[in-house]
Amino acid sequence: MLIQILLIIFLLFAVSRVLLQVKSGNITAGSFIFWSGLFFIAIVGVLSPELTSRVARLLGIGRGADVIIYVSIVLLFYLVFRLSIVIEDLRHEITKLVREIALSKEKETGKSK
Repeated sequence: MLIQILLIIFLLFAVSRVLLQVKSGNITAGSFIFWSGLFFIAIVGVLSPELTSRVARLLGIGRGADVIIYVSIVLLFYLVFRLSIVIEDLRHEITKLVREIALSKEKETGKSK
């Protein structure tokens, strides 16, 4: 099917982006494993849609597409949660750095007077 071909092309493109990010040092090995694994699982699901139907039956869900949607929603919620933690940590770091810069400038101006 055309949709399978398009999805495979996109997923392989996504894997290539992950590889470039790990080579440039922008992501860790753990992130590489997570994202590559996720995209390869998606490739398997696209190539073998009956596999998702089997998983759905095991979980007591009607269709394979429903399993994909449920797992995707849970995964997205988890990733949003992780991003909010990272953003909050960055906010604290920025606040700390701004305080340190302000205090060091205060000391410099105080010494020169």
